[in-house]
Amino acid sequence: MRILALLILTIATVSATPSARAQTYDPKYPVCLQVYQSWRDYYFECAYTSLAQCNMSASGRAAQCIINPYYAGAKASPGRRDRRHRRVY
Repeated sequence: MRILALLILTIATVSATPSARAQTYDPKYPVCLQVYQSWRDYYFECAYTSLAQCNMSASGRAAQCIINPYYAGAKASPGRRDRRHRRVY
């Protein structure tokens, strides 16, 4: 009976842990800083608009700048259309 209870508890614990990780890249910024905390542990800071800006932040740290693969791009404003009138013959 104890083994059955332990098995059920183990299955419930494993199924309750979230299997999908949160998105690590912010699609609003084109450049991300990957900061290493240990050999396998790292995180991303996606808050840079240029590689030069990111490199200044990475200077002296165990970090590197990478291009954001999920960057959505700058949203173009609709602006005004060029309205040329066609000649009517």
